[in-house]
Amino acid sequence: MNTNSNGYTLVYATIMVVVVALLLAFVSSGLKETQNANVKLDKKKQILSSLDVNTEGQDADALYDQYIKKGIVVNSKGEILSETKEEAFDINVKKELSKKLEERHIPLYIAEVDGKTKYIIPLRGTGLWGPIWGYLALDDDKNTVFGTYFSHEAETPGLGANITDAPFQKQFIGKHILNDKDEFVSIAVMKAGKIATNREQVDAISGGTITSKGVEDMLSNCIGQYEEFLQHTTIGGTN
Repeated sequence: MNTNSNGYTLVYATIMVVVVALLLAFVSSGLKETQNANVKLDKKKQILSSLDVNTEGQDADALYDQYIKKGIVVNSKGEILSETKEEAFDINVKKELSKKLEERHIPLYIAEVDGKTKYIIPLRGTGLWGPIWGYLALDDDKNTVFGTYFSHEAETPGLGANITDAPFQKQFIGKHILNDKDEFVSIAVMKAGKIATNREQVDAISGGTITSKGVEDMLSNCIGQYEEFLQHTTIGGTN
């Protein structure tokens, strides 16, 4: 073949384009798998953080399997739709929240800490500049807060971004989401000096009023989806 001909050049260029495209597709596929694995691992760490489980330098996958005994999917009526841990884990909470309440399939994680059952609720809401999210763990009475984890995409450093800090999050421990009449009322996030009516409260972040309000709304909206389950549904053991 005449290597100086236009035909040879065209064939060579075509082959190189195909080879490069295949290599890029292979690399992209490998990177996507790694990225997906990292996203799942980070999610497990966040869930464990709501139980105050330290994953730093630890095998988070193993810790997740150790503490998270079951994952279930429920609807707003409190009906259990699935008891498959993997199915619950893979649910896109953001997508479900965009649906009408009666159409949602929402995940719940059931953990065991020191022999006691904990119920972990995924949270997602809106702060001042973008999405906020987290997890809230309840004791086996389905009322008392055992722990929380909050994070954000773009809140202001030193202000709204402080929802990730321990002093803010630890305020929720021991608070109750039901009132004395066993009615769901959630937890208020109030400015200093302000008193909530008929529900327990924590202090808002100084200078982070809108983000704090976003956390309050997130708790009310997300926990509220599980009201029927928390008050009326019982399930089997966590094994």
